[in-house]
Amino acid sequence: MRLTGAELLEHCLAKPGAWKDEPWDGDVVAKVGDKIFAFLGGGDSVGIKCGNNREEADELVDTYPEDVAKMAYIGRSGWNSVNLGGAVPDDEILELVDTSYQTIVAKLPKSRRPPSAS
Repeated sequence: MRLTGAELLEHCLAKPGAWKDEPWDGDVVAKVGDKIFAFLGGGDSVGIKCGNNREEADELVDTYPEDVAKMAYIGRSGWNSVNLGGAVPDDEILELVDTSYQTIVAKLPKSRRPPSAS
């Protein structure tokens, strides 16, 4: 059984303060505060913050070159697109989403961080 886009969205929305948005037609994202922590798109991949810079994020690309790619436009800031159902194990995808969430929460002003998100 492979992780589906719907299951991944459910995982994202279970996080404290997380909510679903569709800032672009047909392109679902998960946000905390006013910041995106997961781009869920059409449900066959997820865009997540995988490092503080491109070099850190490239470690994942180097490990899974067939299923992880630098995201367009924001890739230079450490964002990658990870294919669901590929070589990246489901539990690792969930951990990557959790890390992306924690990274984005840490960047929010303390007054806007959800309770129990630390």
